[in-house]
Amino acid sequence: MLDPTKDLNAKPANLPDLRTSRLSDHTTPKQLGYYFPAEFAPHTATWLSWPHKEASWPGKINTIFPRYAEFIKYLSFSEKVCINVANEKMREFATEHIVNAGANMDNIQFFFHPTNDAWCRDHGPAFLINPKAESKKVIVDWGYNAWGGKYPPYDLDDVIPTLIAKQYNLPVYYPGIVMEGGSVEFNGNGTLMTSTACLLNPNRNPHLNQQLIEEYLCNYYGVEQVLWVDEGIIGDDTDGHIDDTVRFVNEDTVLTVIEENPLNENYGLLKHNLKQLQQMRLLNGKQLNIIELPMPDEVIYEGQSLPASYANFYISNKYVIVPTFKCDKDDKALRIIADWFTTREVVGIDSTDIIWGLGSFHCLSQQEPAV
Repeated sequence: MLDPTKDLNAKPANLPDLRTSRLSDHTTPKQLGYYFPAEFAPHTATWLSWPHKEASWPGKINTIFPRYAEFIKYLSFSEKVCINVANEKMREFATEHIVNAGANMDNIQFFFHPTNDAWCRDHGPAFLINPKAESKKVIVDWGYNAWGGKYPPYDLDDVIPTLIAKQYNLPVYYPGIVMEGGSVEFNGNGTLMTSTACLLNPNRNPHLNQQLIEEYLCNYYGVEQVLWVDEGIIGDDTDGHIDDTVRFVNEDTVLTVIEENPLNENYGLLKHNLKQLQQMRLLNGKQLNIIELPMPDEVIYEGQSLPASYANFYISNKYVIVPTFKCDKDDKALRIIADWFTTREVVGIDSTDIIWGLGSFHCLSQQEPAV
């Protein structure tokens, strides 16, 4: 565990020193054989940032901790869980909840890395691997601007990947553009899926067109192909992250959410995505094997339609942890997902309080691949 500093809520004053492992601007991870594995590949750990920002769950943050700790419990049964906390007080608070949930505490490790918010999928490290390289694992530290500058400040979140790289003495790549982990999905065999609604939004990288963004994705994630759907779901403040709509379950199969109610705003958006998926071809020329996953009944809180989606599941070494929403479609969604993860146990955890933060288990986590 890192020793806490005097001011745990301050942006590290020595940030330039943390970036001494910057690689040549003319060298990319792909050129050196690094790639971002699929989530269903083996993990060393899952990274989390303990929730503490009341404004992300206004009036409700205390209700999320039991379900969040239950998530950690299942993670801890098959891999290490690395949790960013601000200070000792937060560590003690988190430990109490995690112990009460029945987690394997031998697999829980805390790091004194203060954050602005809890969404580690987007501000956490992107780990790439190359089993043949001297340094078998590297980190890509993309720029982070809280989904187009929506929720400042985000300076603490923006440096999390570099702090973790410093902890493990790993090389770091700095592409110099904004990118969030929830906006990209991988099949582990050269293909990346994303959405135009998010990555072509001018609040991220207005100076880049689609072709240039694809070049960054290929060079800094180590992929050969970028596939695009257009739409996200209603209520998603990330402008359409792919982890709410389309997920790879193996190299050529995706689960994609479908809205069954034609009166729902998501109905036409998701039908459009489905048509795009049907027209796609993988690198080997094969069509995608497309499995339809229902959307849950609409979740509305304080008059706001929330981005509830069964696609926001997280694949750990032993479990697939799926958000559920106290509706009749929960069991159907769990059965469909279980059909495609026969070597893992599919577990549903109630996310009706967590989704008030506009994200769920996949948004809250980032995997560290084994190598």
